[in-house]
Parts: sequence; C-alpha cells; structure tokens
Amino acid sequence: MQNRLIFLFDGGCPLCLRETSFLKRKDVLNKINFVDINSKKYNPTLFKDISYSEAMSNLHGILENGDIIKGLDLLAYSYELIGLGWVYYPLKIKFLDSILRLFYQFWAKYRLKVTGRSNIEKLCTSECKQ
Repeated sequence: MQNRLIFLFDGGCPLCLRETSFLKRKDVLNKINFVDINSKKYNPTLFKDISYSEAMSNLHGILENGDIIKGLDLLAYSYELIGLGWVYYPLKIKFLDSILRLFYQFWAKYRLKVTGRSNIEKLCTSECKQ
C-alpha cells in the first residue's frame, strides 16, 4: 500500500520521537511515511518546499492529494490512519478544540526551550530558509 500521509517531524525532540515511535509501531499497514527534518537527507524541494525553519515551527504533513495539514490536524489524522482516531475526539467538541489548539500553539512556540534545546536560529543550518 502506498503511504497516505507524509509526516514531517523533528527527530531531535524527545517528545516528538516518542510520539512518532508510537505511531510507527501502530502503523502496521504503512500508511504513514515519517520524515525526520533533522536528517542530512532532508530536502525541502521533495516535500512541498517546507523549509527546515518552517517545519520546526509546527508539525507538517502532506496528504496524498498534496494538501498540507499542520499541528493537531496532522496528529488527529495520523491517529485516524492507525485506527485510534478516537484519541483526538475532543477536537470535535467546540470549546475543547479551542483550548487544545491554544495549548498546542504554546507547545509549538516553546518546545525547544521546554526540551532544553537551542533556539531555531542556532539549530538552523546554512541551507535553512527563514
């Protein structure tokens, strides 16, 4: 089966690694292609020109049809693909959706600091397009 989703993730983030490892184990039908943006092989031109800097700012996924989804929408879709869509059911409840998205925005903004890593400027390599 061809992958239904390309999931770009930060392989240097311990929590991102834990999440993607879980998803990989549960993805027995290989519906998701996981791509570590920290890999020397990461080439934005192969992934809708999503730069390292852009990918570091928020989770990005590329659907079969080429559309890009981000953040919680990517996580919810990933869980749906592995048969655990119910985990993200709270996103369907209006007031919880707003709270969860606010929390995710906070996490995305401060995750490097929270996980004890350098800021994006220091992590960004010479080919990084900011």
